[in-house]
Amino acid sequence: MPETVFGLPLHPLIVHGTVVIVPLAAITVLLAVLWPRFRNWAGPLPAGLAVVGLVLVPLSTSSGENLERSVEETRLVERHAELGDQLLPFIAVLAVAAVGLWLVGRRERSGSSSPKGLLIVLVALAVVAAVGTTVQVVRIGHSGAEAAWSDVARS
Repeated sequence: MPETVFGLPLHPLIVHGTVVIVPLAAITVLLAVLWPRFRNWAGPLPAGLAVVGLVLVPLSTSSGENLERSVEETRLVERHAELGDQLLPFIAVLAVAAVGLWLVGRRERSGSSSPKGLLIVLVALAVVAAVGTTVQVVRIGHSGAEAAWSDVARS
């Protein structure tokens, strides 16, 4: 993976996409779980956003590791990297739950039914993963801003 694009570090460029898509995926999955009208309107959108987020997260962490090698090693940078590494399990569960819910919904619209227990598990996973993903993105973003701007704010 390249470290820069047009002289700019790749990490902030990829992260901006991640910071938009991942919370948007969490919100649309929650809306699809809680609001049947939205679920019918959105179709595969929540699942698609979650899968795109699942692709973006490893790209963000990989580009972050590249950037980490070229900046001063500080406690703030290390904390940001640790938090970033913790996002993948959250978005993976969100993506699995979102795809599962979309498939169950498709199946039910075609006249087939799914086991009630499966639906309950998928809904619970979706809600927990959506909340956890959103909280983790906020924590990562805050720590990244601290790492990037702490020396400027203190000047």
